[in-house]
Amino acid sequence: MFQLLVNQDGGLTTAGYAITIIIAILGLIVALIFAGKASARKKITTKQLVYCAMSLALGFVASYIKVFELPFGGAITACSMLFIVLIGYWYGPKTGILLGFVYGIMQFLQEPYVLSFFQVCCDYLLAFAALGLAGLFAHKKNGLIKGYILAILGRGAFHVIGGYLYWMDYMPDNFPKSLAAAYPFIYNYSFILAEGLITILILSIPAVKKALEQVKRNALS
Repeated sequence: MFQLLVNQDGGLTTAGYAITIIIAILGLIVALIFAGKASARKKITTKQLVYCAMSLALGFVASYIKVFELPFGGAITACSMLFIVLIGYWYGPKTGILLGFVYGIMQFLQEPYVLSFFQVCCDYLLAFAALGLAGLFAHKKNGLIKGYILAILGRGAFHVIGGYLYWMDYMPDNFPKSLAAAYPFIYNYSFILAEGLITILILSIPAVKKALEQVKRNALS
């Protein structure tokens, strides 16, 4: 079954792409149904579904705008993680995690590389689902910044787990031996924290902060 879905280079076969797209569509449907039920309980209109879809699309497009890209995956993008974080912050962690899971499938389709099912979970599904954890700070002071920091640290944690289990052999020969044990941390958090710092600086701009507060009011109205 694994050979049917994955080619010898670690990429997806035609069948692999087809099944992954089906899973992504089903995941999106589940996420939207869940969001719709949440909307009914909170008396929020279907506008929530529109915002979820828009954030998913904007995040995916922004992930293609890469400021810097590492050789074995990972890049500093145009604040792509923020769009998924916003959904978790606005609508709660459950909706955010579900949307992040779907976003992870889309990222997998963008640049698939398969070593095992658990590696795919660590590098794509669980890592991006963790962005929804921002919802835990939905009602806290400076909640968006705090939630964003938790979300990107959560994403990085799953990448680090995958790094220890699958990617240690890719460590450069000239990497300091004294830091070998920290290689997955250094590699993965280097681009995540760099993008995170850029995003937090942008979010700290008064005009941006005010604009996002207005967008939040519209999203929840």
